[in-house]
Amino acid sequence: MEFHSPYSHGFVRVAACTPACELADPPFNVSSILELARKGHEQHVGLMVFPELAVSGYSIDDLLGQDVLLDAVEDGLATLAAESRALGPVLLVGAPLRHEGRLFNCAVVIHAGRILGVVPKTFLPNYREFYEKRWFASGRTVREAEIAVAGQTAPFGVDLQFSAQNVRDFIFHVEICEDLWAPAAPSDFGALAGALILANLSASNITVGKADTRKLLCSAQSARTWSAYLYSAAGPGESTTDVAWDGQACIYELGDLLAETDRFPTTSQMCIADIDVERLRLERMRTGTFNDAATLNLTAGRNFRRVLFDFAVPEGLIDLKRAVARYPFVPADPKRLDQDCYETFNIQVQGLMKRLKSTGIKRLCIGISGGLDSTHALLVAARAYDQLGWPRSDILGFTMPGFATGDNTKSNAWALMRSMGITAEEVDIRPLATQLLNDLKHPFADGKPVYDVTFENVQAGLRTDFLFRAANQRNALVLGTGDLSEIALGWSTYGVGDQMSHYNVNASVSKTLIQHLIRWIIKTEAFDPETDATLESILETIISPELVPADENGAMQSTEDKIGPYDLHDFTLYYLTRFGLKPSKIAYMALQAWENVDAGTWPSHFPEHKRRAFDLATIKHWLEVFLFRFFTISQFKRSASPNGPKVTSGGSLSPRGDWRAPSDGNGRIWIQELKDNVPDV
Repeated sequence: MEFHSPYSHGFVRVAACTPACELADPPFNVSSILELARKGHEQHVGLMVFPELAVSGYSIDDLLGQDVLLDAVEDGLATLAAESRALGPVLLVGAPLRHEGRLFNCAVVIHAGRILGVVPKTFLPNYREFYEKRWFASGRTVREAEIAVAGQTAPFGVDLQFSAQNVRDFIFHVEICEDLWAPAAPSDFGALAGALILANLSASNITVGKADTRKLLCSAQSARTWSAYLYSAAGPGESTTDVAWDGQACIYELGDLLAETDRFPTTSQMCIADIDVERLRLERMRTGTFNDAATLNLTAGRNFRRVLFDFAVPEGLIDLKRAVARYPFVPADPKRLDQDCYETFNIQVQGLMKRLKSTGIKRLCIGISGGLDSTHALLVAARAYDQLGWPRSDILGFTMPGFATGDNTKSNAWALMRSMGITAEEVDIRPLATQLLNDLKHPFADGKPVYDVTFENVQAGLRTDFLFRAANQRNALVLGTGDLSEIALGWSTYGVGDQMSHYNVNASVSKTLIQHLIRWIIKTEAFDPETDATLESILETIISPELVPADENGAMQSTEDKIGPYDLHDFTLYYLTRFGLKPSKIAYMALQAWENVDAGTWPSHFPEHKRRAFDLATIKHWLEVFLFRFFTISQFKRSASPNGPKVTSGGSLSPRGDWRAPSDGNGRIWIQELKDNVPDV
């Protein structure tokens, strides 16, 4: 399969459809279904869901008891089956079907000329405007059965699942309308038996507020069953004698809305999205709760028959129909971002407050560099002290200029400490660093411009060593500042260096999120205007450890020039550790997110100067750098990480929490997978 195809990377394209309907007119309805099915075929869709009783119309009441109508339904299904031979998608269509003297409200699964199976509705609503028990029998006891329909014999029952033999994880379960609204929905058991996509063929008339309830149910069902949920409700053409219809169709994955149609359409419509079935499988595999429940399901005797089919995978260049967040740790929606920043900041504050109270120590030592991480840690500390009712003067801030400290960062550090009212000191580490380099017989001590790792770590180590000794002297805790992104890359000096502290409030906050946290703090006016002005200046400063002097052009040492852009590294970090995705898939998704970054797709509340695009060659290069650093050279540092609170659902890298790995591991197979499956450009 092609690299530039969603099907090559564990996605299955699905559609939730609302065709135009005519009451008790199967030929017209089949024509509407086929019109959408052909459009779905043209757009490489693999699974299409149509409404409940779409072939006959839902709101035809006692006409459901007429043989003329039911014969026409079977003829329509025969037409659908015949026409499907030339179409790629699996079609799920609703139809009333006779079986052994009873009438069932059914979902008919059709693919490539074959009726794969028929699933009867379990729960028949018979309250308020609903009267389904007047016409239909419940399928709840139908298992291990077959049905004759449209000249074919097909499996029949509520014990059916459907699985593509040649596409891994393309496994779906079908239920009908009220089934979702009932406690212990059939899709609960379908999911526990392995289905990753759950489909609901619905009619569902509309009343005020009901659309939100449907979306809530679909979202919750996809989240609690670790699945995708496809929902399609009846729309234009149904009878409005006593009720109305809005044609709502939507697609959810793990609780998130991927696509939806307009409501109250006047013509046929559908929404399309690419479901990440590989991600769903991995999420279930990594979640013991799901597997415990699945075991109970099998113990209870809820076995399923799995109907197999061959799916003709579309070939060639296919654009991904799915929004891929460029910043998975940073919501693009402004309201959600505000909420995330509020919760993140307060989790950090509460964590620090608890540590201070439990130790009985009322002072903190923190190194203030004028950079993002130490700035944010100081903001957290100040809020914690305010809430404890302690004086900020017990926060002991030290700026420790070295051989490469810039005037701008140093002035920002001093301005920040002064405006926040903490106890501030400056300790020039250059004399001690020079002495140590001289003792090491380092070339720099003889005046040679050798800026190797020893040169850098002498400075970083002295800074942290001073903080710990100051903490000993002044009965204080050393507050760590290193963020999640640096911890992932091992971008810290081990031992008595910036890798170590008594407590690290930034341990599970990514570099990309920290920038937005500081912007949010400015926006909320949590501190005084003088502090906010300094924060604005810090946000504009290049990310740098300031350990190597500026070059002949005055350019400051850049972290991102050395180890790569945090935009891409945070993207990789999230999908590698949170979901366990393959490097080639991460590269594919990063390309979708970052290849074309124009003003129209850039959130207005994100800084414009941060907008930049990355091509596949760049993505592949920095992804390999990340894999090497993450798996091979930095796990031993994470194994000795100080305590710090987990903040986001993206996880943490604490060896006591989300990430446990051998310190002497390697990343060879991940790097090889990337090289083997991502083309060179």
